[in-house]
Amino acid sequence: MKAKYITIVKGISLSIALSILSSCMGDLDRVPFIEVTSATVFKDPANYKPLLAKLYAGLAVSGQQGPAGKPDISGIDEGFSTYLRQYFKAQELPTDEAVIGWNDGSLPSYHTMTWTSGNEFITAMYNRIYYQIGICNEYIRETSDEKLASRGITSPEIKMYRAEARFLRALSYYHALDMFGSVPFVTEKDAVGSFLPKQISKADLFAYIESELKAIEVDMAEPRKNEYARADKGAAWTLLTKLYLNAEVYIGAGKYTEAITSAKKVIGAGYVIESKYQNLFLADNNKSAEIIFPIAFDGTKTKTWGGMTFMVHAPVGGKMNPAEFGINGGWGGLRTTQQFVDHFDDKSGKTDSRAMFFTDGQNKEVADISAFTDGYAITKYKNVTSTGVKGSDSEGNFPDTDFPMFRLADVYLMYAEAVLRGGSGGDLTTALQYVNALRARAYNGTQGNVTLLNLDLIIKERGRELYWECHRRTDLIRFKQFTGTSYVWAWKGGTKAGAGVSDNMKLFPIPSSDIVANPNLVQNPGY
Repeated sequence: MKAKYITIVKGISLSIALSILSSCMGDLDRVPFIEVTSATVFKDPANYKPLLAKLYAGLAVSGQQGPAGKPDISGIDEGFSTYLRQYFKAQELPTDEAVIGWNDGSLPSYHTMTWTSGNEFITAMYNRIYYQIGICNEYIRETSDEKLASRGITSPEIKMYRAEARFLRALSYYHALDMFGSVPFVTEKDAVGSFLPKQISKADLFAYIESELKAIEVDMAEPRKNEYARADKGAAWTLLTKLYLNAEVYIGAGKYTEAITSAKKVIGAGYVIESKYQNLFLADNNKSAEIIFPIAFDGTKTKTWGGMTFMVHAPVGGKMNPAEFGINGGWGGLRTTQQFVDHFDDKSGKTDSRAMFFTDGQNKEVADISAFTDGYAITKYKNVTSTGVKGSDSEGNFPDTDFPMFRLADVYLMYAEAVLRGGSGGDLTTALQYVNALRARAYNGTQGNVTLLNLDLIIKERGRELYWECHRRTDLIRFKQFTGTSYVWAWKGGTKAGAGVSDNMKLFPIPSSDIVANPNLVQNPGY
């Protein structure tokens, strides 16, 4: 059972938050429909924390009861619809880090990079982002000082809850900026009801996310002082670092000095590198002082066919033993490409413990994406603890393993990259120490240490350290390797050997359903 963390409460539905605009959701059905009004629910101070829990749950589960039934959104299989499952697919399947053997709908177009504006999985990601923004908007709207005063409620805790809701909204807007660019924009200041939101420019959305993350800092909990799995100042600083590191992609202007400044705040906040890499991805990873912000799962409390259920079951197949992963069976889907495996071969014969590949019965080369035995399997995520104890779900379906959305190793690497890209306020000596701290863990000693840093090493090190943690697409774009021919991998561009694709693929298309529904929107170029 997990350590103390915010409990996801069934029965208090944020269907009151369906101020999500119909045009932001296309023709997507939203269920359940409004059962109670905001005025009723927010009148009772006891409801504020369970309602906040629903905002966090929006990243993990699919609806109002688990593992299925009463979905938050429909129009797609409920297990497919979860935020994390869709985010993983969007960030990993179009890269060298992951292929999936299933032929559901338009899913194969992710890896071949042949998607269109009608792709139902891209649409599900977009709709999940806007569902999350919508419920956050409603919570923020109903927790203003004016609303609280009108109800006679005075609580310093609610001010912190509101800051956390603003963080979660900023996180989803960051994902929208990163994946879709210029998108529909709506906040708590917009009136509840159906209207056609206008499209915000990438520069203005960048500035908005930056301003929100700075504004909430004063009301957020100090780093590592909040309940487990709730955001604190460290989470806000980490997201700000990621925003700044990618500023050149988003707005055409580098903000590497700002990235160093925010990274240093995180690094100095008391987080600690985990001694054993594998422990970060097991059923008791909630104990780790390296994880800054997780998406929490519990085999008895957060049951879903998406999220970590997907990420633990889907990579298991072939000759792999499901019991070793704490589950009752594998789904035989996810593997990796031969090009990614080669990143772990430094020609020295040294063993990198991060290279968690299952090779028995697996071909290194992905000749057929649909064949699970083509491509090495990855054993990174398991539903067993660091002491070998199986997760809490006795049936072996739903894992206790949390998803490490932000962790200190990522911040170390962001700091090093920002220094290499010319940011001020940091230094190469410190950057080298941070990179070698990760390599010393990986190689169980200093034999893997490097003496010089360059950007080619950083992008490979980010892959080796952070694979399957939903960073790869964003990283490859920043390093100018996602499109074009500077780096190709199996089935990139739809060919077995890999081929370049056009630069418009750096952004996903706004779903055609939303383009049709809202005449204010302009489609991304090339779609």
